[in-house]
Amino acid sequence: MTKIKSHFKFNKQERSGIFFLLLFIIILQGVYFYIRARPSHLEAKVVVDATMQSQLDSLRLLALQKEVPKIFPFNPNYLTDYKGYALGMTADELDRLFTFRKAGKFVNSAEEFQQVTQVSDSLLKRIEPSFKFPDWVQRKKSTNTDAKIQIAKPLDVIDLNVATAEDLRIVNGIGEKLSERIIKFRDRLGGFLVDDQLRDVYGLDPEVAKRALNRFKVIDPPSIQKININKATAEELSRLVYINGNLAKRITSYRAQHGAFDSLDELLNVATFPKERIDRFKLYLTL
Repeated sequence: MTKIKSHFKFNKQERSGIFFLLLFIIILQGVYFYIRARPSHLEAKVVVDATMQSQLDSLRLLALQKEVPKIFPFNPNYLTDYKGYALGMTADELDRLFTFRKAGKFVNSAEEFQQVTQVSDSLLKRIEPSFKFPDWVQRKKSTNTDAKIQIAKPLDVIDLNVATAEDLRIVNGIGEKLSERIIKFRDRLGGFLVDDQLRDVYGLDPEVAKRALNRFKVIDPPSIQKININKATAEELSRLVYINGNLAKRITSYRAQHGAFDSLDELLNVATFPKERIDRFKLYLTL
């Protein structure tokens, strides 16, 4: 019977060949993984020169600037808390501006804004380009510049006792209500005797009164009959604008206790007498 030769039986020479083949395959695998794990010496290095870096930085800055909120033109006289904080102003700086505005005053330039709010130079420099003042402010600045070269023409003075409410409203700061109040006060007086009586009008700001007296003067004062302080009753005295009922009673009581007044300055001894207005009383009283 013929014996079948197995394919899995090798002689010594064949086994040696198989061994070296496997060894060669293992070596190739090792070399492959070694090369794959090691960085390639041929990898290119990226180098950015100074010019390219400068261009990149410029593009980055432009991108950042686009993210900064744009400040639109605004009138600094009407700043709100939110707007002020967004601009970088502190609470104290805003409070100074609000107090200034409550007095009926306006800032008409960046310099005035800084004087009132006391903001830093750096903040003012940043927000000043966005300031937008009314057209009349710009015209006023232009007029003031021209006035340095040309002699200003004096304004016509109007008699304070014949001025109408419409006339009074030409003064910046005097509106419809205030002009009517001045007329009523003048009627109660029977006419202004001196210019400074305009300052006695309730609610009239001293600065506004000063501007008004540049245009209005007492040219033709009314003729009045003064009241005799030693003979007048409390009722007669209380008819004067400057004397109320209580003060009139104190004056007559003082006269009853101390006798007739020797001078009008003796009124200063009357309790609660408004000493700062003694000159006004002298306009209407006599001995």
